[in-house]
Amino acid sequence: MNLDYKKRLLYIVTAIAVTFFIGCESKFKEVQKINYSEFVPGGDADNVNLKYTDSGLIKVVLVSSKMLDYSNLVFPFTEFPKGIDVTLYDNKAKTTRVTSNYAVSYGKTGIIDLQGKVKIVSQDGQRLETEQLFYDQKNEWFYTEKKFKFTDLKGISNGQGIDFSKDFKVIHSQKINGEVDSNE
Repeated sequence: MNLDYKKRLLYIVTAIAVTFFIGCESKFKEVQKINYSEFVPGGDADNVNLKYTDSGLIKVVLVSSKMLDYSNLVFPFTEFPKGIDVTLYDNKAKTTRVTSNYAVSYGKTGIIDLQGKVKIVSQDGQRLETEQLFYDQKNEWFYTEKKFKFTDLKGISNGQGIDFSKDFKVIHSQKINGEVDSNE
């Protein structure tokens, strides 16, 4: 075979191969787009004021300036990117107020993740402050592994890791320090 013929054949094969790969790449990107789903909320609300009632009694009032509803996803959740202000009512109308800079409520698990300057204040004067706190709606139970500051009529304690009932009647804390007046 002639050397010129081999060079021409090599150029032709190379041109076909390059064309083939360029053509396949553009098709591959189109196939990727078919399987791509945008991560957008199914609902978007401003200035939210929700009231949850049970047997005619208000149990929870939630106020937020922004709510994004992602119930259209496989693992649905509701996001409050600008924070929340929630008031919880017990059966005797005693209140516990919860505020945070950000919150996410996961529908399937019933867990709420509160983040950024989380504060809980009970009507009895008990106060907890932390950077992240979880709330289990089913068991009405708060918990965190983060540092916290707890204040009540007995004194102030600081620590890391705490869990408690929504009315502060049952409290389990891990690493704590501070001055607490105890009658026991």
